[in-house]
Amino acid sequence: MIARYSSPAIASIWSSDATHRLWMEIELLVVEGWAELGVIPKNEAELIRGNAQLPNPGRLAGLEARTQHEMAAFVDALGEMCGPEGRRWIHFGLTSSDVLDTALSIQIRKSLLQIEQQLDDLIDTLIQRALNHRATLCVGRTHGIHAGPTTFGHRLAVACFQLDRDRTRLQQARQIISVGKISGALGNYAQGEPRLEQLVCSRLDLTPSCASTQILQRDRHAQCLYAMASLATTLETFALEIRNRARTEAGEIRESFSATQKGSSAMPHKQNPILSERICGLARSIRSQVQVGFENVSLWHERDISHSSAERIAFPQTCELLSYSVELMHQIVKGWHVDTARMRKNLEITRGLIYSERILHFLILRGLTRNDAYRQVQAAANETLDGEVSFLDALVAQIDPALATRTELLELMKPDQDSDKLGAMFSQLARMRSRQTGKVDSSRSRQ
Repeated sequence: MIARYSSPAIASIWSSDATHRLWMEIELLVVEGWAELGVIPKNEAELIRGNAQLPNPGRLAGLEARTQHEMAAFVDALGEMCGPEGRRWIHFGLTSSDVLDTALSIQIRKSLLQIEQQLDDLIDTLIQRALNHRATLCVGRTHGIHAGPTTFGHRLAVACFQLDRDRTRLQQARQIISVGKISGALGNYAQGEPRLEQLVCSRLDLTPSCASTQILQRDRHAQCLYAMASLATTLETFALEIRNRARTEAGEIRESFSATQKGSSAMPHKQNPILSERICGLARSIRSQVQVGFENVSLWHERDISHSSAERIAFPQTCELLSYSVELMHQIVKGWHVDTARMRKNLEITRGLIYSERILHFLILRGLTRNDAYRQVQAAANETLDGEVSFLDALVAQIDPALATRTELLELMKPDQDSDKLGAMFSQLARMRSRQTGKVDSSRSRQ
């Protein structure tokens, strides 16, 4: 991943050093497992563990150039580091994918856990913002057109619950990928033992796969990529909302902008929503890897290697970009400026048209058929759209005063009439925050 969008915590999980350390630990656990089962002398297993060192990258590169096989080169190099015992017992009963796939599961799991913890922080902050703005009136828009009054807190709550569903998807993906395999070249333990697989996986806090071929089946990996793409899409959806509210015509939100920052090389006045735009762009890259994940599910027989090269790009890149995007969205939410006065002012742009639905229902309750009520309200709305008359004045001229007086119509045009109906939603959000706060605190205590 290019440094511009790198997430240091995730990058460290996928570094060559971290990957090789995982491979070495799996190899050593297998040796110790064989010793526990009585196949390898315990003193030799102890010598191997005691002598084990991470192979030199230069030595690995030299061996791989000769063998044209990454894992074979690693096994040879590690065996050299572990003395004669290592040269005999390292990789005994294994195939490359026993090590590669088990290590990959651990790397994906670690990455998902890191992203979940970042997401916890984002959701916690966003819930606070939603509760703070539960009564902040703003216009709701459909098709980009003013539709009716709502609250900014309601819009934020929608994002909170969607992010919470994405968190559940990440947790499910983390569970489904927390598996390992030490079952040999065909997955049938021809040179191994199910008991060995159980021993090694338990020490890595993994569950042995119920059944595998030479590899772990890639539906698990596809699910992980889908879960991450779903979260990226939610972030994009919210970022797009911020971008639309940042437009000059709306002017309801501005991203934070420092005193030394420049929004344009040519126009000094510009303060562009560049962070939200960046999230939208990165989501496209993240989603592109979902197809890779599904393409990797169908392989020849017990396995081929067509999935391997694609995964070397897909997982490190997706995990890093998503971690970066979650952190970036948190930065936006913590630092944005919400112009509540502008939100209130925007409610009046259409001179009352946003209350048409409310007036329609009022007239139906007064005895008109739905179609008759609709036509009368629509006629008044068209007069307002086409001229300078306010919607209230147009309605008064259009509607029989026996059905609705000017005073009654004016009362219907109060923007906060329906705000109290969202109480149950905000109560549910507050309960989520209570659970969330405890979860965030406990996750930090684990670190």
